[in-house]
Amino acid sequence: MGLNFNQFAKEANSFLKAYAKQMNLNNDIEKAGRILSATLHGLRDIISTEESLQLIAQFPMFLKAVYVNGWSLKKKRKVKNLVDFIDLVRRYDGNTSIHDFESDEKAENYIKTTFIVLRKYVSLGELEDIRTELPKDLKFIIYQSVMF
Repeated sequence: MGLNFNQFAKEANSFLKAYAKQMNLNNDIEKAGRILSATLHGLRDIISTEESLQLIAQFPMFLKAVYVNGWSLKKKRKVKNLVDFIDLVRRYDGNTSIHDFESDEKAENYIKTTFIVLRKYVSLGELEDIRTELPKDLKFIIYQSVMF
């Protein structure tokens, strides 16, 4: 199988445009990319490595690349609730987080919408497996309406 990097780039750009539109970001694909990356990196820090590998097995190549970029298999972070998770996602977004995640309400909406968008690639069973690993006060970020 040959690698067609131009095709991966085309799929990634198409995804980011649709993602930015879904997030009401006025075609700001740079911001959309930062939000996507920070959210996925926050998720990988709180779920098991095994679950991460099962998740990315379902991703197209461009999402795999986003997910694993900068990944180290260190000790998992303890997150108890949405506020903790938003703080973690903001840390991954770095200095731009003040503009990308202007409020907790907006951050929550972006995180929930990200999981809805990812449903295109991820099976219901895998989403349920991830939901099972999340702390009780964070399970709701994977919408019941996405699940069933």
